[in-house]
Amino acid sequence: MAVSISVVLLLAILAVIFLRNGGLKVSHALVCLLLGFYLAGTSMAPTINSGLVATAEIVSSLRP
Repeated sequence: MAVSISVVLLLAILAVIFLRNGGLKVSHALVCLLLGFYLAGTSMAPTINSGLVATAEIVSSLRP
């Protein structure tokens, strides 16, 4: 649960930055949002989730 909240927060911050810099239009952000909701309802959702969790575990295990 903590990983998904962190990912959502990171993506929200990136979206706000892109909107302010003019690199992302509101219509594009809405399309990405709708795509995320539709992907969450498909059979690919567990695969995407496990991929994100595996990536987060790899990143968290790295030591600088």
